[in-house]
Amino acid sequence: MYDNSTFSQKHPIRVGLVGTGYTAKLRAEALLHDQRSHLVAVVGHTPEKTQAFARDYQIMVVNSWQQLVEQDNIDLVMICTVTRDHGIIARQALKNGKHVVVEYPLSLNVAEAEELIALAKAQKKFLHVEHIELLGGLHQALKQHLSQVGQVFFVRYNTTKPEHPAPRKWTYNHELFGFPLIGALSRLHRLVDLFGKVVSVNCHNRFWQIEKEYYQSCFCDTHLSFNSGLLAHVVYGKGETLWQAERRFEVHGEDGGLIFDGDKGVLVQRGETKPIEVGARRGLLAKDTTMVLDHLIDGTPLYVTPEESLYTLKVADAARRSAEMGLTVIVEDETQP
Repeated sequence: MYDNSTFSQKHPIRVGLVGTGYTAKLRAEALLHDQRSHLVAVVGHTPEKTQAFARDYQIMVVNSWQQLVEQDNIDLVMICTVTRDHGIIARQALKNGKHVVVEYPLSLNVAEAEELIALAKAQKKFLHVEHIELLGGLHQALKQHLSQVGQVFFVRYNTTKPEHPAPRKWTYNHELFGFPLIGALSRLHRLVDLFGKVVSVNCHNRFWQIEKEYYQSCFCDTHLSFNSGLLAHVVYGKGETLWQAERRFEVHGEDGGLIFDGDKGVLVQRGETKPIEVGARRGLLAKDTTMVLDHLIDGTPLYVTPEESLYTLKVADAARRSAEMGLTVIVEDETQP
């Protein structure tokens, strides 16, 4: 779809980073350890933090993301900044002939995400939406053992994170993070990847806040009905009103169950319970970065497509609309991956 003939050991992929946070640091370290890439520049929100980031990785500072996406010495833009800005930066990078890697979600807006995928194809440029939850030990263990539980009829996925006090940062900001299940799109994407098409969504969401832009807690309770007949219950919450941290995934099938609590898992069948080995969660962004370089240089297939991420975004947006209207929302057939 795009020309990758210019990339080689003699002509590495030149990368510009948007963002200086935790994800950007992991991206930078992965890029610097791979001779097929050359990290050129970074842009961030805070001048002092951006200068320190640039010193740590010996790269140049650019004054704005608008300037970064226009630079001739950059082939690939990696977007590791607040969720609100993903779409607009990706659009301008693609328009300027850059390949793009962006953390999920591609955009907070479904229509914009569709436009970006179409734009990447028209520009013949690579667009990758990171979904490292699919590479992690939990997801791989789920895929490996799913066939042993027979027809799956119910799934429960709970992730809650108490924080006392809640940090006043972008992940607790309505505009910067977006609706909880859009900003935390991986909670739904794991289910869609495993179980396919969603028919309907019913979601209830609540915020606790003392100022307009930032909140101290959110709690999102969502029920999904899948085309297969599977029912799923997803709970996502964070902040000061929560008192017990939980990361639990349950799969209930006609012949058994899979229960993952934190980093421990078991397969439960009639008369026996077997432990399941769950791989580590560390190093996944580095793995994603390596796979991106493999794909750009050698054409190696990636583990997820932008269209698959878009479909989950549509499901998450249905959850948003359901929460706002207090009604069950049907996910239209045309959104099938």
